[in-house]
Amino acid sequence: MKKGIFLSLLIVLVFACKPKSCTVIPPWKPYDESAELAANANHPSKKMQYKLIQSKFLDKNEIWKIVSDQLCNFSEEKYQTLKPFILEQDIPTLQSHIKSGILTYETLTQWYLYRIVKFENDREKALNVLISINPYAVSEARKRDKNRSAADHPLFGMPILLKDNIGFEGLPTTAGAVALMENRSRDAFITAAIKEKGGIILGKTNLSEWANYLCQDCPNGYSAVGGQTLNAYGRRKIDTGGSSSGSGAAMAANYAAAAVGTETSGSILSPSSKSSIVGLKPTVGLLSRSGIVPLSGTVDTPGPMTRNITDNAILLSAMSGKDLSDPATKDHPGKLNYWENISAGTLKGLRFGVIKSFLKDSIYKVTTEKIASLGGIIIAFEPGQLKFDDFGTMLGADMKTDLPDYLSKYASRVTLRTISDFVAFNRKDLLKNIPYGQARFEEMQAKNISQEELIQLRNRLHQDGVNYFEKPLVENQLDAILSIDNRSAGYAAAAKYPCLAIPMGYRVNGEPCSLTFIARPFEEDKLLKMGYAFEQATKIRKMPVDYR
Repeated sequence: MKKGIFLSLLIVLVFACKPKSCTVIPPWKPYDESAELAANANHPSKKMQYKLIQSKFLDKNEIWKIVSDQLCNFSEEKYQTLKPFILEQDIPTLQSHIKSGILTYETLTQWYLYRIVKFENDREKALNVLISINPYAVSEARKRDKNRSAADHPLFGMPILLKDNIGFEGLPTTAGAVALMENRSRDAFITAAIKEKGGIILGKTNLSEWANYLCQDCPNGYSAVGGQTLNAYGRRKIDTGGSSSGSGAAMAANYAAAAVGTETSGSILSPSSKSSIVGLKPTVGLLSRSGIVPLSGTVDTPGPMTRNITDNAILLSAMSGKDLSDPATKDHPGKLNYWENISAGTLKGLRFGVIKSFLKDSIYKVTTEKIASLGGIIIAFEPGQLKFDDFGTMLGADMKTDLPDYLSKYASRVTLRTISDFVAFNRKDLLKNIPYGQARFEEMQAKNISQEELIQLRNRLHQDGVNYFEKPLVENQLDAILSIDNRSAGYAAAAKYPCLAIPMGYRVNGEPCSLTFIARPFEEDKLLKMGYAFEQATKIRKMPVDYR
């Protein structure tokens, strides 16, 4: 008898006949965090000098009740038995374990829910990455088990986390803001696409409130609803990056098969880099933004956040599609199964632009040398300087228009409509609603720009961003430009160019850092193949020690 078949039969015999009992989760007790806040008061980064860690609005025990009801016939013993088959495994491997009988979609979903509680109910390990859990996740998984013949995409039956500015009909969409806690909206376009492929929405992740566009110098990963997201590689020591911080930290801690973030300027690249995962900021227009709480309709985009390139390609493919409700997708290239030929990726003979000033970073320098040793051609250059002072003006002007439009279409239970409405709402309880203030909202409220001026500004910033990349791309006949973390994110946002962040090492203090590949619009296939070749040749990523 084959080893895999024997093992799967053993697992069935151990667990199938046990009487039904649901996991009892010890109650979460809010604790005195004053000592933790005092310890961070002198942190070298002002963004990590926290005013609070625990949410004043989220009742974890309500979430644990939803989880407990879904963990019948699941135990610590079962968690440990299945751990080698799930922890750090990519989606194709998980699907192979389903096919062999070692796992079911139900046990896979339960395993992730159990793991979430195991760490998030421990005050020494909690990362505050979750805002809500889907009460029907396990029942959806059972349906997948009964209908496996319908599986025609590798995302089928995989538990997926959504950043909590992305609409999902079963849960509120808060953007981390108290004012949106009752926002019950229909599925975003990409959520519907995930579900159509058979993916299971496991829950919603915490984020920097309003996609990091509420306050100035406030911590990455903080929202009034979710509290302070912490980094699995160093709780209260290492920044989470923002604004898709919850999705990044959740992936680092293995809380789901994959997660979705959103980016305006660095909000996928930054937390992916800080959590040592793979984050793709796609070309603006590859993925629909319909049903997502907006910051800027000019440059916003959702994107996949995963532990490896293959899963990233799978999730990207599942979400991709032309949406008549989002004009940005009018030039969509059509259906692409990015994962299918990803192993054909190579670095050999490709020309990579390396930014000279970044070579002072020893990890970046060593990484570019590694790429050269793998056959890549390295061309060092110094990019031009751009004046980007007005980028924030564009974002604010966009949000003043795009947010009311979103609310009128999707937010059936929210009466607030304008930035002025939210500013007034937040002032009703400054300490709870906005402990770090709302300087960006107030500035947005006060600043006015005509539609003609806004159009001119969008065009200028876009052209400047394109020129920033195209000059070296053309002059040196480059296939991609290599950056660090989210250092080139603003320019890529303005240009609407895709970026792929992949783990490339760790600083002396354990802080992860990424190599970021940047290419031309709709070259995601090319980026993912480069990324796969780099990932397979280096295998840099390490799990956070406390979450193994």
